[in-house]
Amino acid sequence: MSEHDRVVRDNVHRDIVLDADISRLVDTRTFQRLRDIKQLATCHYVFPTATHSRFVHSLGAAHLASVLLEHLEVVDPGRITPEDARLVRYAALLHDVGHPPFSHALENPDVFATYQHHEAWGRAILEDPDNDLHIALVDLVGEDGLARLFSILDGSVDPPALHDIVSSQLDVDRLDYLMRDQVNTGAKVGTFDVFRIFRAMRIGEDGHLTVTRGGVAEVESYLIMRYHMYHNVYFHKLNMLTTAYVVRALVRAKALMEAGELTVSKRMERMLIDENLSVKDYLALNDSLVQAELSAFATHPDPTLSKWAGLLASRAGMHKRVRVRDLTEVAFWGAMNEVKAALAAAGHDPEEDIIVTRVSKEGYRPYSGGIRLEDGRDITDVSPLVASITAPVNDIMLFVPADCREAAENAIQTAMAGE
Repeated sequence: MSEHDRVVRDNVHRDIVLDADISRLVDTRTFQRLRDIKQLATCHYVFPTATHSRFVHSLGAAHLASVLLEHLEVVDPGRITPEDARLVRYAALLHDVGHPPFSHALENPDVFATYQHHEAWGRAILEDPDNDLHIALVDLVGEDGLARLFSILDGSVDPPALHDIVSSQLDVDRLDYLMRDQVNTGAKVGTFDVFRIFRAMRIGEDGHLTVTRGGVAEVESYLIMRYHMYHNVYFHKLNMLTTAYVVRALVRAKALMEAGELTVSKRMERMLIDENLSVKDYLALNDSLVQAELSAFATHPDPTLSKWAGLLASRAGMHKRVRVRDLTEVAFWGAMNEVKAALAAAGHDPEEDIIVTRVSKEGYRPYSGGIRLEDGRDITDVSPLVASITAPVNDIMLFVPADCREAAENAIQTAMAGE
């Protein structure tokens, strides 16, 4: 450490050292915004301590990148230049800078009038000549360095290991968020030793990251933990339901605004109806803004808006998940008329009070793509354990009012029996 380094105390990695260059990027207003973007969106409704931010996750990813780069220089000296190692650390630090409020929960074209994936927003931010993070990066590495940083982030770089460190099936992003999310949710679903994984990593002849045969057992532990985190935390029924409430409240607010029946803050207005949202205005959005608006919506006279926002505010009267094992789309649609009839008979709006959530988004599958060994084989070729959990996740969850759950379950089970 030099006298200019700063040390951040972390509940996952203990001490994270920020050198002067990293500190300069961290201290920008753009990066500091990530303090107010929760890592797990609405997951704190399930796990109350899951309030950690994209800010600390980004610091953790950059820290792990530094540790892995130091190891690779020992086992594969000279394969990654000091300049590229520096840029990889920057890429790991900045990979989430484009996240919207509530992270993935609001990456939804029904909410944002100007919809882009967070990676596209991240690039727009880093390309904006007036942005403080762009200015700092250009001062540190120049325009050529910035261009190479983009190639690391988008995967067009040579050697490809530079991208693999930041974005792959065994990257510092996934490694950090799994460790961090387990600590902060309190979920006890397994563990892995990140340093043992790093010790098994090499740069292959084609320039990609590989794993030695001796590292297979620890990678198995990582993938099993990842599998259980998705099924027990990220896909938790209450997490999925509260996300649906947030989206429905904002979609309703958008409709009311367009009809001239709702006034919100200027920042929220831009998020919901501005079809040409600027980088500056996007960066003005954070969790606190959205949460404040949702709290106000809970007492709005519009019954639909206040209903969805009110369910988040009080948790009284929340919908219940239909308890049908291996629920399929075919069975759901086959029983739809009966389910709607049950809701109508109980005095609910069948068009509004049926909530369907899907857990099939590509970025959330427990395993997709590949992790290669030094001999070129995929880990599934040598690990029956990993091979057993590679099936894609493509499930649905159905939620209805509590007093209609049993009727909905009976209707769906009858439909499934007749498939």
